[in-house]
Parts: sequence; C-alpha cells; structure tokens
Amino acid sequence: MKPSLQQTKRLRVLLFAFFSAMGVLGGLALVATANSAYAQDDENDNDQDRHESKGSRNFSIEVLSGRPDMIAGGDSLIQIHVKKKEKKISLDDVTVRLNGADITAQFLANHAARTLTGLVTGLRPGENRLTVDSDHKGKGHGDHGDADATLVNYPIEGPIFSGPHEQPYACATQSFNLPAGLGNLGAALDANCSINRRVDYIYRTTANAFAQWPAGATTYPANMAFTTTTLGKSVPYIIRIETGTVNRAIYQITILHDLTKEAAPSWNSQPGNWNKRLIYTFGGGCIGGWYRQGSSTGGVTDNFMLSNGYALASSTLNVFGNNCNDLTASETMMMVKERFIEAYGVPAHTQGWGCSGGSYAQHQIGDNYPGLLEGIIPGCSFPEVGFATINFITDAWLLDVYFTARQAAMGWTDEQKRQVTGFLQYATAPNIEIGAHRIDPKPATTSCASVPLARRYDPAFNPTGVRCTVYDHTVNVYGKDPATGFARRPLDNVGIQYGLKLVNNGTISVEQFLDLNERIGGFDRDATIVPQRTVADLLAARAAYQTGRLTNGGGGLAEMPIIDFRDYNDVLPGGDIHVRYHSFSMRKRLEKANGRSDNQVMWVNDNRFGLYSNANPLLQSAILKMDRWITAIKADKRHIRQIDKVVQNKP
Repeated sequence: MKPSLQQTKRLRVLLFAFFSAMGVLGGLALVATANSAYAQDDENDNDQDRHESKGSRNFSIEVLSGRPDMIAGGDSLIQIHVKKKEKKISLDDVTVRLNGADITAQFLANHAARTLTGLVTGLRPGENRLTVDSDHKGKGHGDHGDADATLVNYPIEGPIFSGPHEQPYACATQSFNLPAGLGNLGAALDANCSINRRVDYIYRTTANAFAQWPAGATTYPANMAFTTTTLGKSVPYIIRIETGTVNRAIYQITILHDLTKEAAPSWNSQPGNWNKRLIYTFGGGCIGGWYRQGSSTGGVTDNFMLSNGYALASSTLNVFGNNCNDLTASETMMMVKERFIEAYGVPAHTQGWGCSGGSYAQHQIGDNYPGLLEGIIPGCSFPEVGFATINFITDAWLLDVYFTARQAAMGWTDEQKRQVTGFLQYATAPNIEIGAHRIDPKPATTSCASVPLARRYDPAFNPTGVRCTVYDHTVNVYGKDPATGFARRPLDNVGIQYGLKLVNNGTISVEQFLDLNERIGGFDRDATIVPQRTVADLLAARAAYQTGRLTNGGGGLAEMPIIDFRDYNDVLPGGDIHVRYHSFSMRKRLEKANGRSDNQVMWVNDNRFGLYSNANPLLQSAILKMDRWITAIKADKRHIRQIDKVVQNKP
C-alpha cells in the first residue's frame, strides 16, 4: 500500500526534526520519501515527493525491500522498470552497475512486466551509486537512456536512524530458547550480541504440539498434521524458522515450507504453502525494558496464524518489556521486514498484532513510518507509552499517595476517591502506580537487573551511574539536561485541577478540592514525590511532538485500517492498567488530526480468554477480517481518496 502524499510529507518532517535534533542530518541522504516496497507503478504521477531516480526518462528504480536511504547489511532487493513508452528498449540490452562494477547478472528479467529484479549484494558502507544503461538511443539522452539511484547502506547491527547505541547492553543469546526443544542460541559472537543466522524446521503433530523435524528426513513423519490455509489449500504443517540478529536484536521469521518438495525459499522462489501475507507481532511490557537484548519476541509460533498460512516475524526489540522505546522498535521492525523481503519476497500486505506495549508500537510505527504496516490490531491499547500511559499512571500514583495521607483529615469517602481518579474501581489506582516506577531510577524501586550493580545509578553513592528509566532509555530523542547530565523529561502536571468537575457538581467540597490540588505535588528528577508540581522540560516536549513520540494520528494512521480489540477489564475488583478510555483517547486524536475516525473499529469482549489470546474466536476473526479489509483496499482501483477506500471496504 503506497503511502499517500500526506503521509510521506509527515515522514519527511519527522525524519528532518529527529536528525536535526541528533545533529546528524548532514550525514544522511534523504533521497526518498515513500517506502518503495509499496510503491505503485504510476508513470503519470506528478507528485514530486515520490522517489524518482535521476535521469529516469526510460527507467525507474525501486527498492522493494525498504527505503533506498536506509538499507541494512549490504544487500537490497531492487526492481528496475522499463517505462511503458520506451517499447524499443530490450531488457537484454540493459546493463546495471553498482559503483561502476557490472552487476547485471544479479538481475532476473521479466519480459512481460518489462522489469529486472535482483538482490543486489556487496553494498559498501555509506552511499552507493546504482546506474542503469541501455544501448537504445533514448530521446534527449544522447546515446543512452539511463537512470541512477543513491543507495545508503548501514551496518546490520545498526543504528540507522535511532541514534547512538545504548550502553551498557546485555546480550541474551544464551537465554533465548528456540521452540520444540531446539535449545538456545549459544554465546554471542561480539559486543553487538550477534549470532550466525540459522534455519530450523518444526512440524505440528496430530497431538497439537510442535516437534522438531527429524534430522535428514525426506518423508513426512507419521504423526504430522495437515492444515488448511486461507487460500483453501490443505498442506503439510511444516514450519521453517529463521533466527538471526539485526540492530542488536534477535529476530525470528516463521513460514510454512515443505522442505521435502521445495528448495530453500528466496525472494523469487517463495514457499508454495504461504498465503503471501505477513503478520508482524509486538510484545508488551515496559518496566525493565532497557539496556538489554531480551530473550523473547512478540511470538512467531502462533498456531492460528501459522495454520492459516500467514508468515510471522518479530524481534526481541519489538517487545516493550525488553525495549520500552518506540523509536528503536520502529527501526528494528524496518530492518527485520527488509530481511524478510530479501529472503522471501514482498508480502501482499503486512498487518501488526500485539497487546498493551505491543499497541504502543503499532500506533507509533503505523503513524510515523507509513508503509511498514498496512493494517493494525492493537489490543488492550494505549496511544503511546510516553504520554498516554505515563501521565495516566503517575497521576494515579500521586492521587493514591495523597488519599492515603489525607483521607481521614479531609473526610474523603471511597466513592469520592474513585470518582476523582475516574476509574470504575478505585483499586486500579494502587494497582497501576507500580507501573509508574518506569520513571524511577532509585536503587530500591527501579528495575535495573540488566545493568551491573556497580554501574547503576545511586543518588548518594553513584550519582553518575546508569539510570534505568523510560526517559533515560529515550535520551537520543529527549537529549540531556546539561545541569544534571540526565535525560530531559516531558512529564508535567502544572495547571491540572484535579476533581474540578466534581467540585462544580457538588460531589466533593471546595475544601477537599483545594486541599487536593494544594498537596498533590509532583516528582523530582529521581521520581520522589515532592510538594511542587512536575514541570516539563520544554525541549523534551518539543522533541516529542516533532519526532512522533506523542502519537499524532495524522500520519499513516490517518488512512490505515485499525481494529482496536479490548477485553473489558475496567470493572475487575483488583483493578487493571488496561482501561478502555485509552481506545477513545486514540480515537479523539484521529478526529483532531483528520476530522474523522471511521477507519478505526473498536471491538470489546469480556475477559474470559484473558487480555489478548488467540484462543478467543473474536480475536481470530479480527485477524481474518483485517486480511480481507486490506486485500479489498488494495484491489480498489477507483480514483478516490485513500481514506474513502479504507472506510468503504470495511468487511
């Protein structure tokens, strides 16, 4: 799905703002504004924001695996189109060069489609020049109709756009366990926690479990199950698992592949049992999600998804409990998807899947980096961690501490307390204040297990040590306060009048209202509650808005199909962080940015299956309906606005 002009302009603004803040804009060639993996053939497109190669009167060059200015690992899947009007040009006469060297042999010709496609390898670090020439004498081009493109290559361990790597960084290859008893990944090869890429095979048994594929087997095991995919095919339930590292993360890709009948997959030889769709999974959490590689992904062995023919991909840095940073998560997802396309080809579409912390990623990747995801199913959702979640849980912390101290003195009833918080169960406040410790660097209350004890921050004994907070983990965005050396912080509660509606309608007294707002307080730099309100660092707040750390809703989400899925937990007696108003908060952002929100559908279920379980038939239905929705949008060739296609093609 090609990002629209609105989306690509927003992406350019986001990238410019971020790299300007990082001071590295001059070293980055922003030569494209759309994710070319989803670019459409439109020779009459006069949109100057669409990437066009230089001198492209006869040819156009597309990077199918990502963006030409953000390539990782030295290779890229490239497609060259001979433009339809240049019928005299023969593909046999085309020469492709990389940095002057002839690489035409890396390309396969499709004479019917008038394209050359190839996995270009051997990119050097930094800028590379790809040129295309033909013996045909093109109009206005002297003796050659030619084109060229600049390809910018980054190391496979990153970074590309997230800024300097975080240190320290704990590897987890030895604790990362493969499915079906295949063991762990062994010791990392270097300080970037790298491993050699590996491929394993498992199969589904008739006892509904995954088992290792027998070594050397060329026939089906007697207890192997078959499955019927969304394409209506009954196929052997054999799964290829690819595991490797990108951007210091462990990634995995799973896909149906019958190794007894088919050769190893490639971009031009895709597994026949794959339904050509990709689901990218994101994991939840946040606390402790820093300074580590992590030993879990968003999940790539889901029986419902795999049995229906979907390919799955994820990485350890796409689990917010490992990496509570949407910027690094976005970069990592981009790099994993690039690897997927280079190895298995361009999927028909990619949908996002994940709950809680996994919803942060879907919303922010979907909005800030259009083209990576084409539809999302955020579950138990929040718009983002840095504002929607943190402001919500830190307010709950302040309120619970205040009520504990002042209930007797001010005569607060339990019902008044509940109404001030806005929760259906007051127990939600003390329940979720535990999560607020993601802003807390103090040794007794922080979550810092991945950092060696001697290196951890202690205000008394190690004031320059490593601070384990969500803000310090996002220092590349917010920058450092020169006065303290700590990450700047956009947290703020100045001007909030807690209980204003309630005092106006007489539910609480004026005295209670004044006492609450006088004593509620705020947080100092170490998350200790103090009498003063918390004042945001204005540079941090500006960076959050400019770089998309606060989800706007007017980028990719403006034209994206969204199924917001929620098990209803607002009335749980013990309280729960996943309250429903966050779904409406995201809807209001869509409406504010775009004037409408009819591309977002909310599904609410009881909690008999837990927060976000694929044992839930309704969630299973969401996956299939999202597939149908995206497929219908892509098939709609009418010349109408993209958002109208999205809304009118709801299943």
